[in-house]
Amino acid sequence: MRRPDAFHEPPLPLLNAETATPVAAVAGKLPSYIRDHRKRLRERFLSGGADALPDYEMLELVLFRAIPRQDVKPLARQLLEHFGDFNRVLSAPIPRLREVKGVGDAVIQELKIVEAAAHRLAKSRVMERHVISGWEALITYCHTTMAHRETEQFRVFYLDRKNVLIADEEQARGTVDHVPVYPREVCKRALELNASALILVHNHPSGDPTPSDADIAMTHQIETAAQALGLTLHDHLIIGKSRELSFRSAGYL
Repeated sequence: MRRPDAFHEPPLPLLNAETATPVAAVAGKLPSYIRDHRKRLRERFLSGGADALPDYEMLELVLFRAIPRQDVKPLARQLLEHFGDFNRVLSAPIPRLREVKGVGDAVIQELKIVEAAAHRLAKSRVMERHVISGWEALITYCHTTMAHRETEQFRVFYLDRKNVLIADEEQARGTVDHVPVYPREVCKRALELNASALILVHNHPSGDPTPSDADIAMTHQIETAAQALGLTLHDHLIIGKSRELSFRSAGYL
């Protein structure tokens, strides 16, 4: 007996959806096994939130829009194998993302939209707010934007007389273990912004926030320059992968 037509759908080709047109797309609908899987995954996310999903399924949700006619699970797993975890996939540099087979402009766009949204949400909780009373929000923002970077980044938070955050600026980018910092430029920018206090922040891509001798020396140089100009250096935060170090709390300041 001839089986119903629904069981005669051809298998999806294992090609990048951005460079090929799968047969299923011609029919104008997804194969049932992909359609049902996507529906179940979305329902699980809506009912249980992100905590109900492992990293590869969270990536699948992001990839659904970029690759509408394929099973995206293999690509999600490949991205995780390449970069390590969900956060590192989102924060990976675009040239590194292109190294992964199957990743094109549409995939990169979706990943970077999610990354930008996370950064903007975290930043909205600290900008133009009292930093000292909102310290945990500041730490969360730093981890969101810096903890998963592959190279060092040095940022300065500038505060007014009431310790309200008025500017968050990147001062320099470096390599995996070094970033050039110029104390005079940091303090000069504070005067331009009419700031009264500073918080220094940089990340350690190794994941270990223990300060190096160079970190300690640079911090003391900025502290000396700031004091000469009547500026207060509140802290220097080093952001690791899962924890941070405060120079103030650790006794370096």
